[in-house]
Amino acid sequence: MADSTLSLLLRGYAWLPDRRRRSGGAPVRTRLLGKRVVALHGPAAVRFFYDEDHIHRRGALPEPVIDTLFGQGAVHTLDGEPHRVRKGMFLHLLKDQEEVRALTDRVVLGWEEAVEGWRGRGRIQVFDEVAGVLTRAVHAWAGVPLPQAGADGVARDLVAMVDGFASGGPRQLRARVARNRQERRLARLVERERDNGGTGAGGGVRVTPFRTVVHHRDADGSLLDPRTAAVEVLNILRPTVAVSWFAVFAAHALHRWPEHRAALRGDDPAFALAFAQKVRRFYPFAPFIGGLAAGRLRWEGRTVRPGTLVLLDLYGQNHDSDLWPRPYVFDPSRFRGTPAQPDELVPQGGGDPATGHRCPGEDITLALLSALAVLLSGLSYRVPEQDLAIPLNRIPTAPRSGFVIEDIR
Repeated sequence: MADSTLSLLLRGYAWLPDRRRRSGGAPVRTRLLGKRVVALHGPAAVRFFYDEDHIHRRGALPEPVIDTLFGQGAVHTLDGEPHRVRKGMFLHLLKDQEEVRALTDRVVLGWEEAVEGWRGRGRIQVFDEVAGVLTRAVHAWAGVPLPQAGADGVARDLVAMVDGFASGGPRQLRARVARNRQERRLARLVERERDNGGTGAGGGVRVTPFRTVVHHRDADGSLLDPRTAAVEVLNILRPTVAVSWFAVFAAHALHRWPEHRAALRGDDPAFALAFAQKVRRFYPFAPFIGGLAAGRLRWEGRTVRPGTLVLLDLYGQNHDSDLWPRPYVFDPSRFRGTPAQPDELVPQGGGDPATGHRCPGEDITLALLSALAVLLSGLSYRVPEQDLAIPLNRIPTAPRSGFVIEDIR
């Protein structure tokens, strides 16, 4: 099999859907970085992929992805009982609806405060400004100290970790530098918290996500070392700030289809949620995810050898006309009153977050994106001439201009 690494780098999100079309819908077989690969697609493939008897994550993620996006020793790199215990901490933190509302409220308040400054400046870039709002809000919610003077730099670092994970050259270098800088900052805060003798509980005082991570004990009963604790704190902060990508896509959608503004302003939470789900399905986020075949597997009558890198197609599935009639039409009504099926809508992966590797932060993503869409719809502004193209050969992608607005009222 020829190696497809260069083709993937050149084609980006379109690479796997194109390969699947050329294969007639059969599983794609190729090589990436010399490693044997099979790519699966569809709801049945989601269930197959998230069965730990089939697919393991340990050793599957390329080192550049770990060193930029997730961090060494992160929950994403674990399997079995170690993964379940570490993942349980995140489920406790990120699935609690009171905590989701508390974070959302902080984002709304931060947005309202930021708007006052935007009006005085005349012109802003939506992506950067939302990243700043999210950075400040999630630090305050998580109980992580953030000097006001350094907030913009932290926001840039959190964005850089996501922006550089699938690239080489300067973007990846910036991501590595940003991760090292933020891991060091947070490891010092972890050590300070432990030196101060905190236990992470008691007294009727809210236990912050930061303190929960600091005092978490893994499956072997041990505390996380300070650097690994910092990694897992970043795995709360970084994905929250990554909602900036969805937020700028929401701004893009409202620009292209302004008829949805009135419904978003109409105090209808069901429509806001449907709009958020549509943004997540329609726009590109993760192209695919990967794991290693745990043993000799059979899929659709074909053998998958042990250790094969198995990719699960996300972008292609979210644009599959068999699942989504007219997949390139932006129509939020598809999700109004009809809950998204977890093995069909997979912008952040599939499966059950309680038992597998599905992102436990989807509730937060949906709550924040719904709120930000409503806030954007209520803001009066003008969209000047700019490059709003969304290049599919860049991962992760966004409008090239970052979506600039002016005359904000």
